[in-house]
Order: sequence, then C-alpha cells, then structure tokens
Amino acid sequence: MLFNSIEFFIFLPIVFALYWLIGSKHIKSQNILIAISSYVFYGWWDWRFLFLILFSSIVDYSIGLLLKKNSKPTKRKMLLWISICINLGFLGFFKYFNFFVDSLVDSFTFFGKSLEINTLNIILPVGISFYTFQTLSYTIDVYKNKLEPTRDFVGFMAFVSFFPQLVAGPIERATNLLPQFNLERKFTYSLAIDGLRQMLWGLFKKIVIADNCAKYANIIFNNYEDYSGSTLLLGAFFFAFQIYGDFSGYSDIAIGVSRLFGFNLKRNFAFPYFSRDIAEFWRRWHISLSTWFRDYLYIPLGGSKGGTQMRIRNTFIIFVVSGFWHGANWTFIVWGALNAIYFLPLLLMKKNRVNTNQVAEGRYLPNFKELYQMLFTFFITLIAWVFFRADNVSHAISYLGNMFSSSFINKLDVFPSTILLLVFSFLVIEWLGRSGEYAIEKVDGIKKPIRWGFYMLLIILMFAFTGEQQEFIYFQF
Repeated sequence: MLFNSIEFFIFLPIVFALYWLIGSKHIKSQNILIAISSYVFYGWWDWRFLFLILFSSIVDYSIGLLLKKNSKPTKRKMLLWISICINLGFLGFFKYFNFFVDSLVDSFTFFGKSLEINTLNIILPVGISFYTFQTLSYTIDVYKNKLEPTRDFVGFMAFVSFFPQLVAGPIERATNLLPQFNLERKFTYSLAIDGLRQMLWGLFKKIVIADNCAKYANIIFNNYEDYSGSTLLLGAFFFAFQIYGDFSGYSDIAIGVSRLFGFNLKRNFAFPYFSRDIAEFWRRWHISLSTWFRDYLYIPLGGSKGGTQMRIRNTFIIFVVSGFWHGANWTFIVWGALNAIYFLPLLLMKKNRVNTNQVAEGRYLPNFKELYQMLFTFFITLIAWVFFRADNVSHAISYLGNMFSSSFINKLDVFPSTILLLVFSFLVIEWLGRSGEYAIEKVDGIKKPIRWGFYMLLIILMFAFTGEQQEFIYFQF
C-alpha cells in the first residue's frame, strides 16, 4: 500500500479512529490493532510474504527470551549467531542469490570457462532489508545486555511490523521504539497537528519534487548518448532531487503518521544537501542506516581507534557494505566505495567531525567558504549518484564520460523551467527551515491566514503536478 494512494487515505483514517476509540488505557488492544493493521498494510502487496515477517518475529522474540535464560557466553553467542544467520540468510536468498550466481558465471567466463547455473525467479519481499535490520538490532542489544527482552509477543509483532515505517524506514532501534508499545499513549492535539504537517511536507516532496524530477531523470539516463554533457549533468541533478524527495519524503510521512498514534520515530534526514563535507553528508543522510552500521559493524571492527591501515579497512568495509545493502548490483558497491574514497582524506586528517553544527547558524545566508563547501560536496555527491542510478557500471562510466566530454559546453537539450523553479523554491524553503526537524516545522508560528494559505498552496501544487503514480525508490531495497 503506497502512502500516496487512495487506498492509504481510506486505510489511515479507519485505523486512526479505531485506535483512539479503543482508548489509551487499553494498551494491549491498541497493540493488537496496530499489529493487524500493519499486516494488512504489508499484505496489500503480496500476502504470502506475511509468513516471512511473522517467522522473523517469532525467531527473534524466542531468541531474546532464551538469551535471558542463558548466562553462559558460548550459548549466548550461539543464540546470537542463530538469529544473525536466519535473518541474513533470508535476506541473502531473496535479495542476493541471483546476483552471486550471475557474478560466479561471469567470473568463470572471464577466465575462458563456461559454467551453467540457472538463476531463480525470486520476488524480493518489500522492505525486507529494513525489518531484518530492525529485528537484528533487538537481538544484538539483548545479547549485549543493553535491553531487557520483552515477554509481550503482540507488542513485539507490532514493533517489527509497525506499518508507518515498515517498508522503507526509518530503521528503528528496539531500545527506542519497542518500549513505546508498553507505555500509555494519550492523544495530543499539538502532536497530531505536527504529524499532519510533516505528512503534508513529505507528500509534497514525493509527488511534486521526486516524481516530477524522476520523469526527466529517466528520460536523460535512458537516452544519455543523445544529449550534451551539460544535459547529462542536469539529469544527475534531477536524480539527486528525485531520490532525496522520494526517500526523505517517505521518512517524513512515516514519522508524521507515527505521531498520529502517539509514537516518536527517529529522524532520518537532516538537510543533507546543505552539508559542507562528505562526512557531514553521511551524518545527515539516511541517519538510521548510517548509525546502524556505525554501532553494529564499524565500532565492533575497531572503528577509528586502530592504526591507519585498520581505519582505512574499516571505512571501506562500512561504505561498501552500505552500498551492497542497497541492492544486488555492482553499481551500488562502486557507489559505496566511491563514498569511502571521498571520506578517507577527512578521516586520515582527523577532519571528519569538523562540521557538526548547523551551516550558517544564526544567519540567513552562508559565507563564501560555506557556499563553496556545499556546492563542492553536492557536486561529488552527484557523481556518486550516477553509479547509484545507472543500470550497470559500464552505463555509469559511459554516462560520466559523455558528461565530461567537450559537449559539456553545448546548450542544454532539456530545460524544464517549471520543474527547476519548483526545485529552487523547495531548496529555499528547506534552507529557511533547516533549524527544525523538517523544513516547515516552524510555520506553526506564522499568522493563521498565511499559514493556511501556505498549506493550501502545497495541496494545490500536489494536484497540479500529480503525474503517473510512482512507487518509492527504497521499496526495492
């Protein structure tokens, strides 16, 4: 079920009304409703995969209880590895089986040998990468004694399958979200209004910015040989705003919907295109995934405490694995490795935590240095996004080769002035609202007629620029 669909706009009010009619004192009944609603929401795509998410919930719930009963380190470690192997085994099979088979066949072909192994017609379950990491965080935190295992199976099911963030995040930690299912949730008008406002902004990002940028990004990427270098740069620009509007829009809607039910999800984006270096970008982009890999992979590997070789190794591991998490394609691995190359100089010179404050804090405009840093960081991010978007590595290399060819000085072959104006206006609003959790959080302080006029403008633009309904990009991950 898509957030930007008629079905969801029927589904949400029904669940919302039933949830608050049950009453905040009946926590168990509310959790049952959330679990059932979440399974309906997820099963809307393919009901068969409900058994997969149910099995994953049963496994990690049971292992959590067994970890509590066992104090022997060897048994506890064995239980942890059972959870890791089962969860990553399912993820590996559904997402990476065909990739490994194809790569193995290609490697034999490269050395002049033929190998015949058939791939399987595997359907990737929506959101499997997200809920797998969410359940794993529970087992790992229980193993490390950071979290007491829950005995409430219904609450745990609701935590794993919580429909606002089930299929595309944020990837919630059990330490943050799971305890909220045991607390009394009272309806708060101001929290609900804030949730609706963030939902509105998320829908605007998706429908007006992402989907309209996608139209031109697809045309340019699919026919890159026909366009000038400057047009190819514009195509990369459109994809950058497509993926940002699409993914951060989903996160905004998910967080907003959660607030309607009295839950607080972690922030997932913090205006990443205003970053002054690539380290700051990765502190602001897909925060829930970046911090997951930091806490559960980078730090256990030794983080940045070891020697130079260890720091380089750990940096490449974290970025390459992050790239591979996104999809079974060498383009994602190259994308991750390229970001590691961007990041390494900052790490080695110990400048990766220089820009931790808000850019141009207390000022309307950035200074020249900040502007240059933001533009440079955005430009190298665009280069990396080409690999993320391309069909394969050769497509990305050819695209970049044409982009930096002599044709770059030629005029633009495509110039959708209306969409560019919308993107520019969007950037202005994001810049003015960069001190908030999301861009329009603080419009609540504006006079009511102006505020409601602004809301109506966003809604009118959504209707005016609604095109063919597009799935969220991160559903494929």
